[in-house]
Amino acid sequence: MPRLWTETIEDHRREVRDAIMDTTARLIGEQGLRAVTMSQIADETGIGRATLYKYFPDVEAILVAWHERQIKAHLDELAALRDHADRPLERLRAVLEAYAFIAHASRHHHDGSLGAFLHQGEHVARARQRLRVLVGDLVSECVDAGDVRADVAADELAGYCLSALEGASGLPSKAAVRRLVEVTLSGLRPST
Repeated sequence: MPRLWTETIEDHRREVRDAIMDTTARLIGEQGLRAVTMSQIADETGIGRATLYKYFPDVEAILVAWHERQIKAHLDELAALRDHADRPLERLRAVLEAYAFIAHASRHHHDGSLGAFLHQGEHVARARQRLRVLVGDLVSECVDAGDVRADVAADELAGYCLSALEGASGLPSKAAVRRLVEVTLSGLRPST
């Protein structure tokens, strides 16, 4: 439940919004998308229904906002990893491995219909583009350093990496995810 007062009105609104999204995600995880009502969300969050409707028009809008927040956190995590290592290939490896583990963890987050609902929005298309640019830029740096093959465009190699690593969602273990990352990276090596 959000605190009633914080340092600023903006902080308070952000806390209320976050509490609404977190409560909704938890309830949907427990009961499914179609079973959760706005009244239930308001009760569980500890706010009035009128207040809830000031923030969101319906359950689906709350869930989309929650998903946008999750995606942004993942992209921010990948960007931080990109900026952490010294060598381009180390940065690329760190980002690809983290992406693979994000894909692997997401397999438990929602059923097929909920996943289809969440992944249809424009926010997902924007996030995929941002991710492709991030990985493409890293691949370009690796090409310039001589660590990655130069006979295929960096954008194509980024697409190859991301497509391959989406397969981590179906893998049974973290060890299998690490092996997939290694196989993906081996496909980037310069031909000799």
